[in-house]
Amino acid sequence: MTVEKYAVIGHPIEHSKSPLIHQAFARQCNKSIVYEKVLAPLDGFAATVARLQADGYLGANVTVPFKFEAFDACQDLSARAQAAGAVNTLSFKASQLLGDNTDGCGLVNDILKHQQTSLAGKTILLLGAGGAAQGVVLPLLEQQPLQLTVANRSLDKAQAMADRFAVDAAHVQVKLQVQTFADLSQGYDVVINATSAGLNDSVLQIPALVFQQHTLAYDMMYGRDTPFMQQARAAGARVADGLGMLVEQAAEAFYLWHGVRPDTASVIQSLRQS
Repeated sequence: MTVEKYAVIGHPIEHSKSPLIHQAFARQCNKSIVYEKVLAPLDGFAATVARLQADGYLGANVTVPFKFEAFDACQDLSARAQAAGAVNTLSFKASQLLGDNTDGCGLVNDILKHQQTSLAGKTILLLGAGGAAQGVVLPLLEQQPLQLTVANRSLDKAQAMADRFAVDAAHVQVKLQVQTFADLSQGYDVVINATSAGLNDSVLQIPALVFQQHTLAYDMMYGRDTPFMQQARAAGARVADGLGMLVEQAAEAFYLWHGVRPDTASVIQSLRQS
């Protein structure tokens, strides 16, 4: 029997938990797969993908810093990849590259399933206007919150991202607005940190009033107690990190490749314990 081969491509890549997650999913589904970490040179993403295709791999996940290159390399893109402007999941079909983005789906699924928080009719604050934020806007809008506020240090980047999704917001009748961090002046049901501040333990200059007693404060970062999480907890909010998002986006990629939706709760629990 031919064993299906997959990989995750990044630079750096040694820290990636993707092989652990996908192997756990495969065991659940009685599938035999190979899933490897592949370190691509910073100037060698396209060559790395071509090598994997030639070696019979069926797909690959893509992580920092290659998600934009992956987007440009694809001949076919899903609607959510087009909206995100980035690709984190590749499927190799003959000589074609099919691109998808499962990050936003992963975030929403974690919030709905594991944080047990509905987004419909809620007020959501999304902090940041970079690639991580852009990748989750459409899936958040599709949940039909009452309001989605994009906040950033500078207003121009937040406005540019809001303009990109104005038609989508109007279609689902969601109020989409922009603010600078300094101008935030209300509390929110859900606050999502999509900035990279947690990487260097930077404190976001946001007022504590955005956090209420009922607020879910969600940091896309995982594996550390970030200053954002500390500030939210001190203000009385409920706090979550991005480990569930990591597992849920992997589960969506697994479904794209294998047509099976694995159980994610047991995998999240196992990763937390380890």
